[in-house]
Amino acid sequence: MKTLAERFPRPDLVKRINLMAGTVGGAAELISLEPNEMIEASSRITGLSDFGERIDGDWRGRLEGLVASLEAEADLNVMGRLQVRQEILRCLQSRLYLTKKITDQPEILNEEILEPLIITGTGRSGTTITLELLGQDTDSLAPIAWRAFHPTDDLGDEETLLQLTECEQDLWLDVCPQLVAIHELRADIPDECIGVQKPSFGGMLWWVLHDVQTFPMDPEAAMKYQKVIMQVMQFEHRKKNPDKKVPHWVLKTPTYLPMLDLVFSIYPDAWIILNHRDPLKTVPSGLSTLAVSRYMRSDRENLEQLRDLTGNARNDMMMDIHRRRLAGELPERFIDLHFSDLMSDPVKALESVYRISGKKFTQEYQQTIKNYLAQKPKGKHGKHSYRPEDLGMDTETLKKEAKSYIESYQVKIES
Repeated sequence: MKTLAERFPRPDLVKRINLMAGTVGGAAELISLEPNEMIEASSRITGLSDFGERIDGDWRGRLEGLVASLEAEADLNVMGRLQVRQEILRCLQSRLYLTKKITDQPEILNEEILEPLIITGTGRSGTTITLELLGQDTDSLAPIAWRAFHPTDDLGDEETLLQLTECEQDLWLDVCPQLVAIHELRADIPDECIGVQKPSFGGMLWWVLHDVQTFPMDPEAAMKYQKVIMQVMQFEHRKKNPDKKVPHWVLKTPTYLPMLDLVFSIYPDAWIILNHRDPLKTVPSGLSTLAVSRYMRSDRENLEQLRDLTGNARNDMMMDIHRRRLAGELPERFIDLHFSDLMSDPVKALESVYRISGKKFTQEYQQTIKNYLAQKPKGKHGKHSYRPEDLGMDTETLKKEAKSYIESYQVKIES
């Protein structure tokens, strides 16, 4: 089995930057993550002091807990600390600007988010392309990355904010060029919800990117923060389009799987699009993606740890949802979307989503789907290799563990 260093070799410049830590006593001596210093810097840079505790509660406590976990457990290299510091500073300043906006325009918080389409499912099951395609409908709203990163115009116009967002995303690809074949990063397409939730310092993305086992995640705070971002975007959309109906929202993250009760408490009329795909594809692909995400920021070889950490959790969560749906413990607002159907006939698959959720599926939108996919052929950015055996997994064990899930949801086997 290849090491992560062999699977994802780093560019020479990244290697040199990380090795600089050895000349000064460690990466922490080069780049500080001290919370108070970053908080004070953000206030000084923006000239603002209200970080919006009324939005999502104790953001400072969550930030301090996150940094404590990062310092104790994540083993960040120099590039990792640089990325984390920039992200925390950007998130802090985003909070300041967002709070000022809703203070100046309190009517924003009156915006109602009605009947959103919320995509979830196991990671690597087609949730991203589902989000992108549903977000192409002109009657929908989705958290476009540049606006999710910068929810106000304090740093410039749309072109400027696109460039700033691309800069942050492209650094990921500079550190790990192979990532482009795993997950496309673009400022002009919808961002995953855990990215939108990042400034809450309670969302799942901090855990995805770093080994922070004691990080005190707060999903409720993260979703409260995200909702205000959505209200701002919807408010601005309605101002620009006063004669159009309020669009429906499209959201996505696999991390909603274990928190559907919370999702329905915030969006009681949501439609949950539950994506399905062969676990012999999703499990090794998901492990590979998680491992490289963390390897970008740490030199730790963590495949074995992640295998043990994730275990059979994906199939277990899907089976728990299946049981609860049959028992009537969850609202009857689920739409099962199979990856095989989406790939074989995306227009037909999404027409079914619209029909079940009571939304209008126009000819114009059908053509938009076809045009978008024509510009995004499979393998456009290379191939992500993730054979189970290359990741220390046993194919027969994976089949056995996934048997109940495959049979219960009638998932098509690709392998």
